[in-house]
Amino acid sequence: MKNVIIGTAGHIDHGKTTLIKALTGKDTDRLKEEKQRGMTTDLGFAYLDLPSGIRAGIIDVPGHEKFVKNMLAGAHGIDIVMMVIAADEGIMPQTLEHLQIISLLDVKKGIVVLTKADLVDSEWLAMMQEEVKEELKGTILENAPVIPVSSTTKVGLKELIEQLDAMAQSIEERSHDGIFRMPIDRVFTISGHGTVVTGTMISGTVRVGDEVVIYPKMIESRVRSIQVYQQSVQEAYAGQRTAVNLANVKVEQLQRGNVIAPKGALIPSRVVDVRLNLLGGVKPLKNRTRIRFYVGASETMGRLLLLDRNELLEGESCYAQIQLEDFVCVLHGDRFVIRTYSPMETVGGGTIIVPNARKHKRFKEQVITELKNIEERGKFFEIEKAIYDSGVPWPVTEVMEMFGLSESDLSHFDNLSSVQYGSVTYVYHKQRFEEQKAQAKQLLSRFHEQFPLRDGMPKEELKGKLTKNAKAKSFDVLLSLMEQNGVLQVTEQTVSLKGFSPTLSQRDETTRQQLLAKLASSSYKPLKEEELISTPEQASILHFLIKKGDVIKLPSGEYISKYKTDEAKSLLVDYLKKNGQITLADFRDLLGVSRRDALALLEYFDAIKVTKRSGDIRTLA
Repeated sequence: MKNVIIGTAGHIDHGKTTLIKALTGKDTDRLKEEKQRGMTTDLGFAYLDLPSGIRAGIIDVPGHEKFVKNMLAGAHGIDIVMMVIAADEGIMPQTLEHLQIISLLDVKKGIVVLTKADLVDSEWLAMMQEEVKEELKGTILENAPVIPVSSTTKVGLKELIEQLDAMAQSIEERSHDGIFRMPIDRVFTISGHGTVVTGTMISGTVRVGDEVVIYPKMIESRVRSIQVYQQSVQEAYAGQRTAVNLANVKVEQLQRGNVIAPKGALIPSRVVDVRLNLLGGVKPLKNRTRIRFYVGASETMGRLLLLDRNELLEGESCYAQIQLEDFVCVLHGDRFVIRTYSPMETVGGGTIIVPNARKHKRFKEQVITELKNIEERGKFFEIEKAIYDSGVPWPVTEVMEMFGLSESDLSHFDNLSSVQYGSVTYVYHKQRFEEQKAQAKQLLSRFHEQFPLRDGMPKEELKGKLTKNAKAKSFDVLLSLMEQNGVLQVTEQTVSLKGFSPTLSQRDETTRQQLLAKLASSSYKPLKEEELISTPEQASILHFLIKKGDVIKLPSGEYISKYKTDEAKSLLVDYLKKNGQITLADFRDLLGVSRRDALALLEYFDAIKVTKRSGDIRTLA
């Protein structure tokens, strides 16, 4: 079943709540004081089954200027607006402000409902219809149908429902793909069930049993049950008014404006980059103006930074950064509204470009160019930039979850390519990869030139030079990709250029022979480092000989020729096979060395599992 959201808008006492009751039979005024005063102060909700079978959720918003923030909390998810204008009064101040708000929120479809049509005569009604059409020229409702309605006599209700149904059928249904997001507009408790939150689902799907997080408070919870339009369901979709029963969370921990989404899906932010549009007929906004920022169902204070000018004039648009006093959780493309701090007046709004922005210096051409690219190519540019900046491949599933993508979205990337690593598919930035290949070649070439006898550069050293804080697994994928491209060769600990192997110069070869000769002349007596080498060049050759296996470094830290350890091992094994066991004194006498040197060798044979020690006795392991 297709779902759409219809929202009311309009001046106080123009009959919004009464109209909804006439359409649905439900009084959306929930609060005792609303019923006593006959004035809507907060959001109300109902639903209407249209003739085509589409179920429409209806959001009733307050019309008084004091409650505009409540109106904004409900307006963010609207597909169709019913702009309610009383036939006996016409367009009033809140009519215009609500119209500005729905325009800033990019609500594209709407109907003008002339309520209280039974209170005026036909001549007045005809005049009011013409007047309203004239006043709405140049707005999103310029071509909207204007339908006179009486909620008392029911005149016009049938035509209104038909128009709503036709519009609902023309609206593209919201995708059920992407991450589940639901801004919370109401929090309450149901006895025996615990905490319940309601909201308009703006993307994705949620199911009973799903693990979720309430952002930006970062409270982990679980979906215990779901209701859509007062019916229990196992799952709910984007475009539905939804009530979610949450486990392990108290009512006092939550508030309007929090957002429910999967773990890791959103990053709380206090700095956002935006495209800001200032309404016509308002005062200019100066740089660093304090503002009220509305996004989803949340309101927070913030400071406006104009990135390419000192003042934004009415009707103008620019790139800006908003530095907020509290955290918000948004994604690229989300719409927002701003109002002045005092007096409270709606002055503009726009689109989130970078949801988790770094602070910028103003009047920087590079910043403006970057924001322009992200805006024009949408979230795909932002994602490509994030992967470029990280310097490593990302798992496809992580990209999809973090940025709310569907599989079909993956075809929109111009600069990403994929690679399989084990059972996981990764994506990497093609340009960054080519840059890193060249950088790796240069780094390793210099390393081999400086250390010709080493197998290669340690992995961690190369990781620090090519990437920033990359996960080890992701860096392994990058190295594997370079290996596949014939750039380098990788061992467990080192990285080297393809085809590289340690080589000795004539001078190095002379040093190698001298070291081996010195070790051979000491026979079974291990040598300390200071007895064996005295220069950095000799140290490098010694390291090379150890890697080649020609020299053994004993647990004692001393060195001995591999040839002599093999001899000692052969003598030891023959002795043990003949006698069954050996003591330290026996081994000392067998080799003709000091007790200390014999112990150093026996500890080595213990370590490589030739012998097994029990007290002072050793047997074959």
